[in-house]
Formats: sequence, C-alpha cells, structure tokens
Amino acid sequence: MSAIDHLTPERWHQATRALLAKAIGEFAHERLLVPVKDGEAYALTARGERYRFAAVRLKLDHWAVDPASIVREDADGAERELDAAAFFLAFKGELGLSDAVLPVYLEEVAATVNRGAYQAGDDQPSAAELVDAGFQAIEAAMTGGHPCFVAGSGRLGFTAEDYRAYAPETGSGVRLMWLAAKREHAMFAASPELDFTWLLETQLDADSREYFASMLTDQGLSYEDVYLIPVHPWQWRNKIAVTFAPEIAAGRLVPLGEGDHEFQAQQSIRTFFNRSDPAADYVKTSLSVLNMGFMRGLSTEYMEVTPAISDYVADLVHGDPTLKRHGVTVLRERAAVGYRHPAYTTGAPKGSPYKKMLAALWRESPVPRLAKGEHAATMASLLHVDADGTPFASALIRRSGMPAEDWLRRYLDAYLVPLAHCLYRYGLAFMPHGENVILVLKDGAVERVFLKDIGEECAIMDTAVQLPEAVKRIQGPVPDEVRALAILVDVVDCFLRFLAANLHLDGMLDEDEFWRVTAESLKDYQAAHPELAEEFARFPMFEDGFKLSCLNRLQLKNNQQMVDIENQEESLIYAGELDNPLAPWR
Repeated sequence: MSAIDHLTPERWHQATRALLAKAIGEFAHERLLVPVKDGEAYALTARGERYRFAAVRLKLDHWAVDPASIVREDADGAERELDAAAFFLAFKGELGLSDAVLPVYLEEVAATVNRGAYQAGDDQPSAAELVDAGFQAIEAAMTGGHPCFVAGSGRLGFTAEDYRAYAPETGSGVRLMWLAAKREHAMFAASPELDFTWLLETQLDADSREYFASMLTDQGLSYEDVYLIPVHPWQWRNKIAVTFAPEIAAGRLVPLGEGDHEFQAQQSIRTFFNRSDPAADYVKTSLSVLNMGFMRGLSTEYMEVTPAISDYVADLVHGDPTLKRHGVTVLRERAAVGYRHPAYTTGAPKGSPYKKMLAALWRESPVPRLAKGEHAATMASLLHVDADGTPFASALIRRSGMPAEDWLRRYLDAYLVPLAHCLYRYGLAFMPHGENVILVLKDGAVERVFLKDIGEECAIMDTAVQLPEAVKRIQGPVPDEVRALAILVDVVDCFLRFLAANLHLDGMLDEDEFWRVTAESLKDYQAAHPELAEEFARFPMFEDGFKLSCLNRLQLKNNQQMVDIENQEESLIYAGELDNPLAPWR
C-alpha cells in the first residue's frame, strides 16, 4: 500500500471541511474571530474573502459549526474551493500569526488535514461498534485529536512512510530500538521496590536478554556496566545515529538492536502500549518531532525525579478515603532512564530540545487492574463522533440502559469529583484532558478512572505543604483567583464543553440538564465535606464567570515552545471571561 493512497480529492475536501469547522469554532470561542449574523447563518470576512457557515452557539460560547455548510466566496461573491492554507492566510492578522510562525503553522495544518484524510476511509468503526471494541482498537480509532487545538496533529519530521508506521491512528505494530549506555554517562531512577534487573526481566524476553548480553560481552561490558535505553525507531534513525554518532564511536553508547516485544503508539505519539504483554508497563520515549507547540523530547534531568513524584502523588491519592470510594487510581511512572550527552549537557541552555533526545520512562498499565466484565478506553473517546455523526458517548449511554442524566452523574462522580477533591484537600491539580485519563467501562457505564502523565503534568499549588526534596519541582505558588481554573478551565471549558455540545446536538441530553447535573455533582461533594468549607469559599466553582484561557493563542504565538514548562501559569493567555454554566445552580 502506498503511503499516499489516502490523498484523494474527496478525502482531502472532507478533512479540510472538518478542520475549518473546528478552526472557526475554536477561534470564535477564543475571540480571535468574530462571526456576524448573515440571515440564518454566520459570516467571516477578511482580505477579499468571505466564509459563510451554519453554527449553533451553546453555553461557554461554544460554536458548533456544521462542516458541510461552509462556503468560501471571493470579493465578487463567486464560490471558491475550500483550502485550509488560504483560510489562515486570509485571517493571518486576526490570528496574530507572525511571519516566522506562519509557514511552520501552515505545515502543521497540512499535516492535521492529512491525518483527517487518512481517517476518512470507509473502514472506520461506528460508535456502536466501538462500544464492544478493545482498548487499543478504541485508541487507534480516535479522529478528533485535542478538542481545543486546531493544528493538533503536526508531527513535523515524519515522512509519509513514518506516518503509516508510527502515527497512533494507523494502529501499526512497532518494535523499539535498544541502546546500552555506560552508567557513568547515564541515569536510571526507579520506585524503591524496583531496580534495573526488574527492567531487564519485564521489558525484554529471554532471547533478547541473552543476545544483548553477548553484544555487550563483545565490547568488554556486561549489564552491570550499562543502563539500557529504549529508543523510538524514528529517533534512532533521525537523531541518535547522527547527532549522537561521537558517543557511539567512543563506545559510550552501544546499539543493541530491536527488542522482541511489539508495541502500539498511543495518542500522545511517543508513548507505547505493549501489545505482546498488555500487563507490562507502557514505554514513553523521546521523539524529536514538533507537535502541538512542543518538540516532544524527554529531559534526562526531569526524568531523574519522575518516579519519586509519581510515587508521592499515587500514595496521596490512594491513601485518601474519599478518593478510594470513588475508585480513582494513579498509573505510576515507575522507572526512568536517560543519557547525559557530554556536549549538550554543558553547551545547550536549560530546556533545550538538545537535552531531551535520549531518555525514556515506564508507566503502569491499567490492564492488570481491570476486573471481570470491565474494559478500558481513553477518555478522549467520550468526545469522539463517528462518520455518521453519532457520538461515542451516546452509544455508551444506549448500551448502559441508563437515563442520560444518570449516566452523566456516574461519570462525573468518577472523574470530576475526585479532581475537585484533590484541588480542595491537597492543592493538587492534574492536566486531566481526554488523553491523560483512562476510563473503566462496564456495560457502557463509567465505573472509575485512571489518571496518568503525572511527573510532567501535575502541580501542588499550596506552598505551605511540606514535600520531600525530590518532589518540590511540582510545587509553586498560584494566586487564589487562578486555582479554581484547574477545574473550570481544564475540565469544564476544555473537556466538558465539548461533551455537553455533542450530547445536546445528538438529542441525547439537553445542555441545561448537562450543566445542572454537573453542578449537582460538585454541590453534593461539597455538602459531604463541611470540613473543607473554607477552601470551597476561597476557590469558588459557582461564580458568574471565569477567565477564558486561550490554548490556540499560545500555539499561534509560538508553535516551537508555547509555554515555559517550569512556569506555565505565567505563560498563559487570557481573553476576558466566560459565563459559568454552573452558576445558575449554585
């Protein structure tokens, strides 16, 4: 099969419509574009071009744009073919795209449309079929990407062949490359109960261990002299084999070859599920491709304390009685490994992609924690809509046999309430978007959730909390008026807004009912915890409005590094306030 077989006019046109509908909706939501009424529809005009479209405006200023309705016209009113690049060129000024950012952003847009064209085939499963699909089949079937980001699937650096081999939506099997790094130049960190022997025994089959040992013997080395580092095949070919060539020539790095286990890339691109042994840990690798505002490397410096951070957060969550009742589980990042390149460690500035080219970590799999009759699905699936326009969430509700409001409340008790409790009880916030949460489903209903991506994407906002030295990286002061945004922005606006819209437009649950149920889940939680009344008042969830945090504005401003990882709050861009859909039920 050719790597470009999907590039047909029909598929490209369909994917372009989908991307422009998302672009218009999210840019209007972020108040970058201001659609005006045009009869029963809306219109946008810029630089001799006019776009007309039908849209439904919902709470949180959500614009649900109908892709099939979009029409592009020139200054004379003549209809022109839709073209994603032309749209961004026309609205370059309104979107704040600088001359430096624009061409790279256009490349990301083209890659995102390419993904849409690939997934526009007839073989995509329906929402009803996905209800019974396996964990990894659901993972590969996701079409939306991050719900907020328009240019969400750039993967700049991948060739067309790389796309077929490594993009999550292809569901391809991947074998990882392994390197041995001399210990004096490398780092290995793990939870106290684990050691490097655990890694060898769980990540490599017996034949691979024996073969790799023989290769080390040829170099006068043994497993006691080195740490093994798994490497993404793309990273090996494009970065390590070239950029780290002096290290290989000097014998500080020893290429061992591919391992025997077959993996599948997850939506985050650089994280792999072990298909050969589903109970084994995920492997997260460095991958120096530009995707959604960042080069997707892994920092050896950051990885060194990741297991300690993960253990601390897991112990906190798993030891809390309220969180136990709600069944929330943290998937710990149990071990990490990385290489300290002698030149880049010294010469590259802090945060540089050159310091993030050769590292990996291991995260627990949810599979061993599933009971009989339970199965796992990425929470991103709740926002998935199939080719016929049916939301996966609607299909789950039908399977459960529950009234939609009861199904929603059960989901919110598993997801939203634990996040609120972590915030109020511990000042602990996660980055709980769809790809960072795994649902446990039974007969279509959400039983409980797994939280993941802990080391790099959680924060303790209370500076009074005493933390172990290794964990202090995630602690930092956050103004009182910003703390509740960990729920109101990251959950309400950046996830539940889309779920509410899908269920409303599908006729499954009116949006007023959706937000009533959401408010009641939080009110009932607060009523059950009078000891936290002071915190509830200090960080309110039911104010009339809250700040509108604009994710696309970050990427449009700087798509190489859209926020400072070590000071994310200072990097954020706000654009006024949104009316809080929870306020009417306070």
